[in-house]
Amino acid sequence: MFGKGEYIVYGTTGVCRVRDITVMSAEEGGREKLYYVLEPVGVAGSRIMTPVEGNKSVLRPIMSREEAYRLIDGIRDMDQLRIADDKQRESRYKEALKTCDCREWIGIIKTLHFRKKDRMARGKRLTEVDERYLKKAKENLYRELSIPLEIPAEDVERFITKRIEEREEIPEG
Repeated sequence: MFGKGEYIVYGTTGVCRVRDITVMSAEEGGREKLYYVLEPVGVAGSRIMTPVEGNKSVLRPIMSREEAYRLIDGIRDMDQLRIADDKQRESRYKEALKTCDCREWIGIIKTLHFRKKDRMARGKRLTEVDERYLKKAKENLYRELSIPLEIPAEDVERFITKRIEEREEIPEG
């Protein structure tokens, strides 16, 4: 169980802060049930009520500072998403977002980064669907990383790029 004030990842909503834990009576049978009152990060005034137990969405703690650095340091070795054909593209993006797995979010970002380069070389832009999922994957990843790294979410992409570039300059040995 998470405590008040903790940051968690909640389904496709992304990073939320546990504002409260409250008891509510279920309409059927009058049984009482514990609920989290969640506040999505970056969405002022929004609140979500979700059961503590029996939740159908993923609820997980955000990563630690050490996990964040390991994740960033491993980005180069992470794969793009495997998408058999364009008809499966959107469903694969949805599936990856639902996992609440940062590696899957990075897979979306990497896939769309290379797709964008390819399309631009042919004088085309990313599709609206691609743009939407790229934005959502970046939002989810950067909001989560911003907390353990203690930097604003809008600075996370620059932080990642700088760290990767610095690590490339370090000779192996």
